[in-house]
Order: sequence, then C-alpha cells, then structure tokens
Amino acid sequence: MAVNSGRGRPVTGVSATISDVAEAAGVSRQTVSNVLNAPHRVRPTTRERVEQVIAELGYHPNRVARSLRASSPGMIGCRIQPVSTGSVAAIQDRFLHALAEAGQAGDHHVLLFTAHDTDGESEHCTALWRAGAVSGVVLYDIAPDDPRPGRLAAAGVPFAAFGRTATGTDSYSWVDVDNAAGTSAAVDHLVAAGHRRIGFLGWPEGTSVGDARARGWLTAMDRHGLLAGSHRLDVRGQDTMANGTRLTAELLDRPEPPTAVVAATDTLGVGALQALRDRGLSPGADVAVVGFDDTPAASAIGLSSLRQPIEEVGRLIMTELLRPAAEGDGGPTHRLLEPELVVRASA
Repeated sequence: MAVNSGRGRPVTGVSATISDVAEAAGVSRQTVSNVLNAPHRVRPTTRERVEQVIAELGYHPNRVARSLRASSPGMIGCRIQPVSTGSVAAIQDRFLHALAEAGQAGDHHVLLFTAHDTDGESEHCTALWRAGAVSGVVLYDIAPDDPRPGRLAAAGVPFAAFGRTATGTDSYSWVDVDNAAGTSAAVDHLVAAGHRRIGFLGWPEGTSVGDARARGWLTAMDRHGLLAGSHRLDVRGQDTMANGTRLTAELLDRPEPPTAVVAATDTLGVGALQALRDRGLSPGADVAVVGFDDTPAASAIGLSSLRQPIEEVGRLIMTELLRPAAEGDGGPTHRLLEPELVVRASA
C-alpha cells in the first residue's frame, strides 16, 4: 500500500515500505525499525503514532529477517582497524577490551570484522544486522563529515558511536572524549610550571580528534596571552614517531625555540623525546613534553600524557546498545568525557 498526504491513509495496490511508514509518521526509518524490533527505545507517544500508521498502511516487515534477529546469539559488531606502522597507540585495543567486558555483563559478545573503507564498513554492518547476526554495531573513529551514521540510520541499523560528526549529532547516540579540554589542561599545567613558549605537534587539519586537540592548545595559549609569540610553534604531520622527531627538530631550530611541547598523541610525543635525546637535551629539565592517550609506552618511558577514559567510553556505549526497556524512551544519548593529565618525568 502507498500513502497519501493525509498522514497515512492507505491506497490499495502497492506494498507499503518502511520508508512509507517513516514519512507518514514523520519519523526516521530507524525509529520505525526500533518500534518493530526494540520498542523500548522509542518514546511512548512516538511509538503509538508509528504503530497506528503501520496498522493504517498494512505494513508487513520481513518476518524471516525479524525471526533471525530474534534468535541472534547476542553479538555487537565492531570493525577492527588496520595496524598502523610507526605508532605506539593501542587505543582501539583498550576500547575493544572495555566493550567486551561490558558486553559480557549484559550477556553479549563483540563480533569483530574488517573492511577496506567506511563504505565497506557500512555495507557489512547492514548485512550483519539484516542477517540477524548482531543486535547492533559500534562506530569507531568518527570523522567530521563521516557518512556512516547517516547510512546506518537510513538502513535501520541500531548503533552507537565513539566520537561525533561536525553536524547532525542530535540524531544518534555517541560518547566522546573532550580532546580540546585535554590539550588545554596540558598548556595550563606547563604555564603554571613557568613555560611561555609552548609548541604543538599536531595532525594535518581535517580530523575530528586532531582538530579538537589543536583547538585546545590554541584556546589555552590565547587565554594565557601567549599566542602572539607562539604562532610559528604550531607544526603538523602524520601520526608517526619519525614525524614527531622531525617536527620537534624543526621547532628546536627556530630562533626562539619552545621550552615545552604538547603533542597530539603519544606517538608524536615519543618522537619528540627522541629529537631531544639526539641533541643531548633532557626531557623535563631542558624541554618539557606532554603526549596524549596515555599509552603503555608513555608509562614505560616517563612521558607525561593525557589519559582518555577509554574503559568508561566502552562501558557507556555498550550500555546504550543494551539499554533495557525499564530505562525509558531510549532517545539518543550524548556523553562528553574529560581526559586526565598524568604528569611524569617529561613534564
């Protein structure tokens, strides 16, 4: 059946689709899917409106697919990213471990898969959901203009994201770390220690995380009245130890080199420490260095770093995906967590 403009009066002869129901009810396709498969996630008034339109249109979902989902083994899908060479980061490892622990508490497990790119990931997530292999999926490493949230929402796939896009964040559930607050806290600590020329080792522009960490450095330097004398101390490169070493060497060659450096990652921070050693300088005593992510490498070599609350991120995302009916309407949830500065010998 099709619909007319009177909010869903059926016209015989054509089978109604989930898109017809969504349009007639004035909601998204994912909301219709939630009404059918996870009604506890939808506000009662919205659920009643959608159910009324479903009845009016005579919409019949794919019962085979729904029965497969009902017999799902309790899996949450997540793409595992390729190993990055030249990096000391292990953030996704910690995140997946946190997801797995939180999932076990809710009688679910994490199903890992690979994909060449975000298009392939979206297709794989949709296929897993439609086959009934997963109860929902987790999106990781969200870009500012990331197409995955929109694609999964259009396909009716339940998901939650670690990170957020530049726009449209009200339409889906996410948990994120306040990266700008982290680098800002690092600058505040260094200023309190007496530093005035504080450099920044960052990523090229265009990533949610990298841009936020650069913004935190910029904002804090401006707040302390140090930006005008530090405009040439902001250098960028890909996230490798070799680039951290190269960029730090460039800063040290400036006529007025920095006395401290804030790195966007521990990988760049480790590279910065190597540049100091190459010149016979002592980290912490001659030039202070602060990294970001608090990786095991940072702890092992005494690199001060900003610790992401990854375990809490994993727990909150899994809780969102497994939220029980007793917790209410299940609208999108948004949580922004602050990192913690861990001070070691390098700063």
